Amino acid sequence: MTKQQIVATIIARLEADLALFTAAALHAHHAATHEECRPDNKYDTTALEASYIAQGQANRAQDIRQGLDAYRALCLPTFDEETPVRLGALVTLEDEKGGERRLFIGPQAGGMKLADAVGEIVVITPASPLGQQLFGLTAGDELQGVEAGKRTSYTVVSVV
Repeated sequence: MTKQQIVATIIARLEADLALFTAAALHAHHAATHEECRPDNKYDTTALEASYIAQGQANRAQDIRQGLDAYRALCLPTFDEETPVRLGALVTLEDEKGGERRLFIGPQAGGMKLADAVGEIVVITPASPLGQQLFGLTAGDELQGVEAGKRTSYTVVSVV
């Protein structure tokens, strides 16, 4: 999967998430303002709870909109062996046992997993601990990590 395809896939997923959360926010808002949701007494908090849900869904939709804007504006840089990791990099790491992990450094949507013919690509952000460790490294550099409670050493195999 090319970086352009990765970004297109992320945008498509974010658009689907935005549609879902927007619909959920509208549904929760409707529930909060529906006449059957009016409190019967001072202890009835059904409408209040529904309004909290509506606000949470609306906030999540806004976060997704910001992510979409960031990915639509993302310029994908080209890398060579000497170029350090930065936003827009597709990084391949190898652990001590020879296992590989591929990471895409994106502006948002950290934790999203994308599958392709080679395996899985995980989106991380520069604000994540791993993203902070990777920034500035080049192919051949090593970094230390903790995975499942164990210290693990990784080598940056490639930065594309």
